[in-house]
Amino acid sequence: MLIGLTGNIATGKSTVAGILRALGAEVIDADQVARQVVQPGQPALAQIVQTFGREVLLPSGELDRAKLARVVFGDQAKLQQLEAIVHPAVRQAIQGMLRDRQEEEVVVLEAIKLFEAGWDRRCDQVWVTYCLPDQQIARLVHLRGMSVEEARLRIAAQAPQAEKIARADVLIDTTQGLNYTRRQVLAAWEML
Repeated sequence: MLIGLTGNIATGKSTVAGILRALGAEVIDADQVARQVVQPGQPALAQIVQTFGREVLLPSGELDRAKLARVVFGDQAKLQQLEAIVHPAVRQAIQGMLRDRQEEEVVVLEAIKLFEAGWDRRCDQVWVTYCLPDQQIARLVHLRGMSVEEARLRIAAQAPQAEKIARADVLIDTTQGLNYTRRQVLAAWEML
């Protein structure tokens, strides 16, 4: 069974993925895969430097994700350039991981761009996390140290939550806290 887990930024995907991992699911985190494909020596990092310049690198030669984020969020054309580099590398890596999985396993593919990348077509179920926009901003400010303006730019760069909600097989409402979220995940897990 392959579950696609998605939802916009700061809606609780990682929390839900953690609960599912504790229940025995194997979790593939597309964001972590994206971090791996831009490590020094990887072709995607070389393409990013060629496209955006060496100023997006730290002195160590690693990608300065914060600096790159400031360059691309708020500029749709630059964001699309970055996605055209990173997404194919992530897709290839995830395809390899899915080929290696055991048939009896429940695998969760946690991906913010699950629909945009077409991964939903390979999933047996799609689970979508959601919360209120003000909660997203508060979580980004308090948990990730963003300014309110940075948080708004990140949220605005994504497809509206309503589009993902409309395509979900399972909805996970994260507006009411961790215990409420956990109860919903456990109920959906039992239905598997």
